[in-house]
Amino acid sequence: MTRGNQKSLWHLTQHQQVLLDDAQGTTLRVARGTLWITLERDTRDVILSGGDTFTIDRPGRTIVEAQDRTTVWVEARSGLRAVAHGVARQIGRWMRATGKAAANRRYAPYY
Repeated sequence: MTRGNQKSLWHLTQHQQVLLDDAQGTTLRVARGTLWITLERDTRDVILSGGDTFTIDRPGRTIVEAQDRTTVWVEARSGLRAVAHGVARQIGRWMRATGKAAANRRYAPYY
């Protein structure tokens, strides 16, 4: 069985977060703004600005946070589980389309 990819456009406001579980292979491409990405069990923090691209290269939880108003193109493998935090309705629609949306709000500490 082949799993397809889903593409979505996210419009995030400053400090909005998205938690991605097991998102290995998902590509984030910043069209505008600045995005901070941290991955579970990884000491690096990834900072992307307009025009930058990053593909999540490991399983586990990934935390994505907009540092200012940010627009991000997301190409995710089918079945991605995500929990959005204060993100616009369109992200919720996109997540429900995958059948994995959750309404729980959890905040990650920012150090």
